[in-house]
Amino acid sequence: MDEASGRVAVDRVAMEWRGTPFHDNACVKGPKGGVDCAHLLKGVYCEAGVIPDFEIEHYSPQHFLHSGEEKFLGYVTRFAHEIEPDRVQTGDVALYKIGKAFAHGAIVIAPGWPNIVHAHYGARMVRRGFGTAVHLGHPILAIKFFSFW
Repeated sequence: MDEASGRVAVDRVAMEWRGTPFHDNACVKGPKGGVDCAHLLKGVYCEAGVIPDFEIEHYSPQHFLHSGEEKFLGYVTRFAHEIEPDRVQTGDVALYKIGKAFAHGAIVIAPGWPNIVHAHYGARMVRRGFGTAVHLGHPILAIKFFSFW
C-alpha cells in the first residue's frame, strides 16, 4: 500500500472506531466493544493494513505514574519513526507524556493536526478531539509525533 492510500485508510478506520467504549487492555470495535488508547492505535493501523498484527502485553493502566519504562513508546517505535511537529499529517501518531512516561496516544485525522481520534478515559469512549487540549487527568509534559511513512 502506498503512503497516500495508507493515510486515507487510517483516517477512515479511525473514524469508524468513534463511540467504542473505553476499556483498559481491550481491542474490540463498536458500541458493544471496548478499547484503550494503545489498543486503538494497534487496531486502527492493523485494520487499515499499515502494520501487521502483534501482541500488546497486559499492563497496569497506572504504569505511567510509577515507572519511566517507555512501554507505549516502544510499541510505536517498533513500526514508526519520530517526526518533527511541522511534518505531521493525517494518519500520523501523537504520543503524550504524562507522569513518568509517554502514556497516551492519538491518531491525527483530516484535516490534520491538532485534529485527533483517541480512546479517552475521561469521556469513557473513543472520540474526536483537539490534540492540544486533551484532558488526561494529569498535566501533559511533552508531545511527540510519529509516522509509519
